[in-house]
Amino acid sequence: MSRVADLRRILDAARALVEHRGALIPELVKSTGLSPEGVEHALLHHLETDATDDDLRTVLGGTVEATHVHVILSANVFVAALRAIVLARAAAPTVTVRPSSRDPAFATALVRELADPAITLAEKGGEGEIHVYGRDETIANVRASAPRGTLVRGHGAGMGIAIVTESADLVQAADALADDVIAFDQRGCLSPRIAFAADNSFAEKLHAALTARESTIRRGELTPSECADASRYADTVRFAGDLYEGKAHLVGVTDTLLVPPPGRHLHIMPLEALPTVLASLARSIVAVGLSDPAHALVPSLPGHARISALGRMQRPPLDGPVDRRPSART
Repeated sequence: MSRVADLRRILDAARALVEHRGALIPELVKSTGLSPEGVEHALLHHLETDATDDDLRTVLGGTVEATHVHVILSANVFVAALRAIVLARAAAPTVTVRPSSRDPAFATALVRELADPAITLAEKGGEGEIHVYGRDETIANVRASAPRGTLVRGHGAGMGIAIVTESADLVQAADALADDVIAFDQRGCLSPRIAFAADNSFAEKLHAALTARESTIRRGELTPSECADASRYADTVRFAGDLYEGKAHLVGVTDTLLVPPPGRHLHIMPLEALPTVLASLARSIVAVGLSDPAHALVPSLPGHARISALGRMQRPPLDGPVDRRPSART
């Protein structure tokens, strides 16, 4: 029970940050590029402070013990620091955390609020494991530089897909999927980037739902690179299919596979294209959202992917790593 209590204290510290978020939100807006509404939405709806003791026991049961864990965080999803620190503390009695240099605000605030000598901020860790989050190149660089024999658990790039089946209420499905798209402006590995729909009118419904979201939770700033990628995506779709363009989103429709960049952009393909796309992208798919989570398609989906109802893709239980793909030793 004491180990569950150790993890519970981390959640309590995160909850305290949410309760007193007024001073933290401007700092997070600056470091993440999200809008103030987007930051607050993430803190209130996507920070896993409501994990049950059973969830935490599941985390502990799936953990291999280590003497020390050094956590290297990415800048994509700021609330991911909570899960990363919980997983590290479940594995080891001492944890060091290196926040992302581009987005250090939340991780730094969480460790300081926790005030636990077992969990400290540090550029480098001691002997033990390394848990690294970020781009595949970042993970490869950490593995290459780690001492021989060090276990490096990499949590790399990935994406989500959505499936809207024949029986779906299209307006309801579009509204739920819009919730999944807007979180973190689609920069996380759970973020849906492609949707497969049985009804070709779904694109218009999603366009309307994303337009409505922009009036309540504005998109934040995109980087110049993200803007350029979005322009290229839009140009390609205009040539090959149909494009629904909003003030802060793109919904593209073609029969061929295109993966749009982050920034609240979703590509829609016919449902019958799903098996072909799965054959080529299965390794990259971390999450699947379904209009009907009990659909007969479920057994054909990647076994490592988190499967949820639409609207819940970015809210997985805190029961282990978000990314369930296997990690490898150096």
